[in-house]
Amino acid sequence: MFKEFKAFAMRGNVVDMAVGIIIGAAFGAIVKSLVDDVIMPPIGLLLGNVDFSNLFIVLKDGAEVAPPYASVAAAQAAGAVTLNYGLFINAVVSFTIVAFAVFLLIRAINKLKAEEPAAPEVTPEDIVLLREIRDALKK
Repeated sequence: MFKEFKAFAMRGNVVDMAVGIIIGAAFGAIVKSLVDDVIMPPIGLLLGNVDFSNLFIVLKDGAEVAPPYASVAAAQAAGAVTLNYGLFINAVVSFTIVAFAVFLLIRAINKLKAEEPAAPEVTPEDIVLLREIRDALKK
């Protein structure tokens, strides 16, 4: 059983998949930083100094501190139940960037794959013989 598992784990597809998952996780962290630190601050500035990570709705007040809460962290620390739609917007933007990057990657891979020229059709022998007979009758 161990030999079978080792053979399975060392196949090229499994190793390639593992490398892809590791690189994907690292890429996800880069995209998250890009969205949180580079893209969303200027958008928030254009929309009137809005910090998307602190956009939330209080569904139930906290027991420890009364609203208003300055941030999502403050609301959650006070025990409030919040709907964090700003964090959701950040996640949607991150997903869109990752999906677009994957699209570009797949598109580039497909362009690199050389389209194999179609093999010339082989005419069946009976058709060849019929053509020869036809040509002979024309003479």
